[in-house]
Amino acid sequence: MTEEDKKLLNTFEAKLRHFMYLHDELKHENAKLKQLLTEKNEKVRRLENSRKELEVMYTNLKMARTISIHDKDINDTKQRLSRLVREVDKCIALLNE
Repeated sequence: MTEEDKKLLNTFEAKLRHFMYLHDELKHENAKLKQLLTEKNEKVRRLENSRKELEVMYTNLKMARTISIHDKDINDTKQRLSRLVREVDKCIALLNE
């Protein structure tokens, strides 16, 4: 084997070791990223479950609020709506003049 062949072989071995090192580093980084992804997916799952629970609670609260409306509240709401309708009618009349 000539001196040039030995030099090429040494260069090849050095580059191969470097690539093996880079491969190991990438494997470690990949493992960390997979772990992070698993943790994030778990967090997303928990938040989704929490959102669903809150949505059910909100729906129940709306239902309870609808059921617990008293006649006084209904009358007050009707009166406010009537006042608003009268104001809108006045505005329309002024625009038509």
